[in-house]
Amino acid sequence: MRNTVGLTVLLLWSILSAAQLTQNPGKAYKPPRTADGHPDLNGTYDVATITPLMRPAGLQRALTDAQAAKFEAQIAKERKDGDAPLAADRAAPPKGNGDQDIPARYRVASGNVGGYNSFWIDPGWKVNVVNGEKRSSIIVDPPDGRVPSMTPAGMQRAYTLRFLPRSDTHESNDPALDRAPGAYDDPERRPAAERCLLGFGSTSGPPALPVLYDNLHQIVQTPDSIMILAEMVHDVRTVRMNAQHLPKNTRLWLGDSVGHWEGDTLVVDTTNFTDKTRFYGSSENLHVIERFTRTGPKTLLYQFTIDDPATWSKSWSGEYTWPATDSHIYEYACHEGNYAMKDILKGAREREHTTANAEKNK
Repeated sequence: MRNTVGLTVLLLWSILSAAQLTQNPGKAYKPPRTADGHPDLNGTYDVATITPLMRPAGLQRALTDAQAAKFEAQIAKERKDGDAPLAADRAAPPKGNGDQDIPARYRVASGNVGGYNSFWIDPGWKVNVVNGEKRSSIIVDPPDGRVPSMTPAGMQRAYTLRFLPRSDTHESNDPALDRAPGAYDDPERRPAAERCLLGFGSTSGPPALPVLYDNLHQIVQTPDSIMILAEMVHDVRTVRMNAQHLPKNTRLWLGDSVGHWEGDTLVVDTTNFTDKTRFYGSSENLHVIERFTRTGPKTLLYQFTIDDPATWSKSWSGEYTWPATDSHIYEYACHEGNYAMKDILKGAREREHTTANAEKNK
């Protein structure tokens, strides 16, 4: 009886929280089927888009053709300007402000004194289109296209995150640890993305969102499990079909994903997150429901609903189209080229040496 009540509550929450999502997105399209009779989602998808997660102020849900063209032209100009040759004698970027040659919206990835420049950034160049609408944001619920207000606890968790939201927390959950003694003594005290263990941003999901580059996702579908491979840091999610969630004491970086079919839509329910992979400051009780629906021969509609009362005042939802692509996913050889980790630790040792000498010579 208890399981039946829980399932009813979950179903009701899923319906109510997804009220703003596109309804019956694949109704007019008859997708090809796998041998077991379900829609065939197999393939590689390029999820890059200039449509942001949250809606910029003053815009409506669906952009006009003129608005979309203006936005795409702006991005194209930024790309052209970013690819222009730089002066060989230019000064170093201002400390703490990132690389000024990168558009402000991407500057967070450039670090304190410059990291990625425009050459490395490939976030997409087109506005995302859903059901014929050129969308101004991925979020569709709340209707204003903005993430709901955060709880005080959620704000504190978000504050502890370094670099980008998908990084893990510091060992002591202390927002000052980055400046505390020992913060640079051990590579395991650095964030997961910095150690090439997880993609930064929420590239692998859930929810799976576009990031600065490497936005290909591959779906491999079988009757018993479905694999979703993210190009960024080659993160892999395995969706166990028609299964029960793992015990609550079993926690995974990407959560425990179980799936089932609702008509022609794959529904994936994910719980059991750790407290090391916080989505925008979420707690380990984050609950994500995703929906994958083929809407055309070359398109898949991806929808998600986020619920975490410990972090946000209410649940929220988003959706965007995943276009299929013939592009290949290449190895993300982050560890092989991760000289930054060595330099971070080496820089800390040099700073300690300099400080010690200064104290000695007083």
